[in-house]
Amino acid sequence: MTFKDDRKQTYLNAEGADRPLISPVPEAVLGRARAYRLQRLRDQISAHDVAGLLLYDPINIRYAFDCSNMPVWTGHNPFRYALILADGPAIMFEFKGCAHLNDGLPGIDEIRTAAMWYYIAAGDKADVALTNWSGEIAEAIAQHGGGNRRLAADRLDPPATHALEAQGLTVLDGVALTEAAREIKSADEIELMRWTIRVCEAGMARIYDYSLPGVTERELWAHLHFENARSGGEWLETKLLTSGPRTNPWYSECSDRVVQEGEMIAFDTDMIGPYGYCADLSRSWTCGYVPMNATQATLYATAVEQIEHNLALLQPGMDFAEFNAKSWQIPDRYVDRRYSCALHGVGMADEAPFVALHPDFGPDAMSGSFAPGMVICVESLIGAEGTECVKLETQVLISEEGPTRLDTFPWENP
Repeated sequence: MTFKDDRKQTYLNAEGADRPLISPVPEAVLGRARAYRLQRLRDQISAHDVAGLLLYDPINIRYAFDCSNMPVWTGHNPFRYALILADGPAIMFEFKGCAHLNDGLPGIDEIRTAAMWYYIAAGDKADVALTNWSGEIAEAIAQHGGGNRRLAADRLDPPATHALEAQGLTVLDGVALTEAAREIKSADEIELMRWTIRVCEAGMARIYDYSLPGVTERELWAHLHFENARSGGEWLETKLLTSGPRTNPWYSECSDRVVQEGEMIAFDTDMIGPYGYCADLSRSWTCGYVPMNATQATLYATAVEQIEHNLALLQPGMDFAEFNAKSWQIPDRYVDRRYSCALHGVGMADEAPFVALHPDFGPDAMSGSFAPGMVICVESLIGAEGTECVKLETQVLISEEGPTRLDTFPWENP
């Protein structure tokens, strides 16, 4: 298999060997990132005057402690959780038999066995399990809350909220705390994120290498999974790779459709990679590396124009309304197939802020401004009725000096 250009050597291995990528990031970088992230959460606990922060979202738990245990499974089977107390310890309530997974993690002060009150584990005894669980949380708050009975939680089902309230606690939405904490990245986090992007671009290079007539969409998508898994990554949030007429409208998942020469291949990685960070990149190119036809070339050039215009606006201190007013204005013929946003934040997953595309930016749009340390994904989806779609996306760090792209995988030359 031969690349059309030098992407194989550039993005797989410098020496051209096809093998897993091994992270060169020093352990000290990871240690500083862990300490920074936990302190960011503690700062939010203080700022919101809550006695503690209860975390069930596995991504928030990873952010807080860097511990990971079956994150996709526990994302829909909430059997492990964490409690960070304002004036007390950070406690990891771990799935039974899994305490050893937290060995050596400095942010965890105490490990307890998680109480499993959900019906899947407790069945008709769920009410009893729920009372025991809420009592343990309330006891920790009473011991370390200094009389404060306010508890922030990132994700709770109604029975859990009611049980905590029955214990005399006031339950608040903790997502505002976790999103605010995760929004600003440290230099060490950026180094970890750069490595995830490095692995993602190796997966993209494999997709490119196999973009030949006769391949199926699923076969192409599997190359990103393969590179991520063998190089220490975690999972893909979506299955967004389509070809030809299936690129329009967007959001179809990859299928067993056989790709034909000259058709557009478009994808969005949404990859949770090494260290738990997200590489959210999109590219489009033609199957068989043939030159784009006139329609494809126009779509592609328009998408690049949108990306580059909006990227250049990303200056620290600019508020979202000003960005919207100055943002690239999508031509009428492409409005019906537009993307859902102009840009969004990214860290260990897609994050706030979310800034809608200008036709959708109304009085209820999120307020705020760009700040140094934010990482922003700048989006473009260009297509019209009867055409293919081109999907492009780049990941950008905002610093005091302005925007810097973190990805390097090249645009095509339409």
